[in-house]
Amino acid sequence: MTAAATAPADDSQISGSKRLLIVLAVMLSAVMVLLDMTIANVALPHMMGALGVTSEQVTWVLTSYSMAEAIFIPLAMYLSLKMGIRNLLLVSVTGFIITSALCGQAESLTEMVIFRVLQGAFGASVIPLSQSIMVQIFPAEERGKAMALFSVGVLLGPILGPTVGGIITENMDWRWIFYVNLPVGMLCLALLYFFVRIDGRAKTSVDWPLVFGMAIGIGLLQMVLDRGNQEGWFNSNMILFSTVISAIALVFFITRSFITKGNIAPMWLLKDRNLAVSCLVMSGFSMGMFGITQLQPMMLEQLLQYPVETTGFMMAPRGLTSAIVLLGLARFMDRIDSRLLILVGILLNALGTWFMTQYSMNIDLHWVIMPSIIQGAGMGLVFAPLSKLAYATLSRQDTVGGAVIFNLCRTIGGSFGISIVNTYFSRTEQAQWHNLGAGLTPDNPLLQQAAMLKHTTITNPSFLAQWGELLHQQSTLLAFVYTFGFILVSYLLLIPLLALFKLKPHKA
Repeated sequence: MTAAATAPADDSQISGSKRLLIVLAVMLSAVMVLLDMTIANVALPHMMGALGVTSEQVTWVLTSYSMAEAIFIPLAMYLSLKMGIRNLLLVSVTGFIITSALCGQAESLTEMVIFRVLQGAFGASVIPLSQSIMVQIFPAEERGKAMALFSVGVLLGPILGPTVGGIITENMDWRWIFYVNLPVGMLCLALLYFFVRIDGRAKTSVDWPLVFGMAIGIGLLQMVLDRGNQEGWFNSNMILFSTVISAIALVFFITRSFITKGNIAPMWLLKDRNLAVSCLVMSGFSMGMFGITQLQPMMLEQLLQYPVETTGFMMAPRGLTSAIVLLGLARFMDRIDSRLLILVGILLNALGTWFMTQYSMNIDLHWVIMPSIIQGAGMGLVFAPLSKLAYATLSRQDTVGGAVIFNLCRTIGGSFGISIVNTYFSRTEQAQWHNLGAGLTPDNPLLQQAAMLKHTTITNPSFLAQWGELLHQQSTLLAFVYTFGFILVSYLLLIPLLALFKLKPHKA
């Protein structure tokens, strides 16, 4: 059966109320899956005691999910052709609900990792399929509005994850961060079952060498990015070996995809210039965005001593502002040059990040929330127009494949961002500790004067402990500031890429 047999022959045949319910169904499904990328972050300390593991071991709860998601996202196009878009979505959401319940029941790290792998595998297809459905149910002249609505879910999910996770962990039990998916998932299932009718099945075949190359290459790459900083990067034989094997597998996988032009991880679609540039910009932007959302909770909790729940609330304005901007501009998104919107969005993110480079130990809530609001407005202006440009020159039958590649780049870009930011931060912190500590010598007159003011000596253990804590505090603060500056530069480097986009004539 082909897509034409079950999908409307024309987008206009879908009534406004039905389209609204389809939008609600796919957005809710996307938010549920994306929320689980970050919702477990704040609950890791609580899991350590319940599962009987160390702080290093418990991070596999996050790594296992991201690895499975990265591996299975590229399979979405093949599976949708084999099973149909609607059927694959129903299976994916059902599997996600079941594995979420199993994660909540896990009694050991082994069980948790297995269930998180399955959860990531089932959830991987939801995002590209949801985005593809949004592209197909809206006519071309309203595609900007469609991507604006979808981007609300894409941005709210990972950003609000720590907020929701913090509230649940502090007021209930950490297991409820997984159980909360059950009622939400059941609602998604009902909406998908009754209102989504897009089929999209067609003849396809499995290219097993490509599948194995893709799974090994992407899986090991994700593991290297997640574990590299903890393992000391190439000082670890495991990381070195995994990197080499991943590089070989990825070269084979990408080369074979361009030669065979198959439906599994269709990298050959990157021959479309708009899709290729969109993926490049999305990867770079995700590096900065996920890097900041990784750093800011660390700074608030570890340096400024904010409670977990307060930290969660401080992260919320970024996502809420993105949603407000997207909903407010949705109706105008197709009337404004997408490149201009992306430019303004990148500059707003750069401005918000510049304010973060001015941080000190004396900042108040205003200095935490204000840059987040500016960045949130910018994120909304980047995601929706960028998604629109990614599909502007793709044919209708290639939208699932384009969504697969686009979301894979978002996922991998976010992993690169978190990994690079963590490495840069830890090495900068160490360098600043040595630089500042070099001046704390017995013959330093300022140190002697400080000791005199406290009516003690510089050899007093209590005095030395106070200065040791101050040294750690200031070196950590400088590491945060310099890393924010590093992210600021990465945003600005994306601007020249906007000139590479090809604008499709409106009538097409």
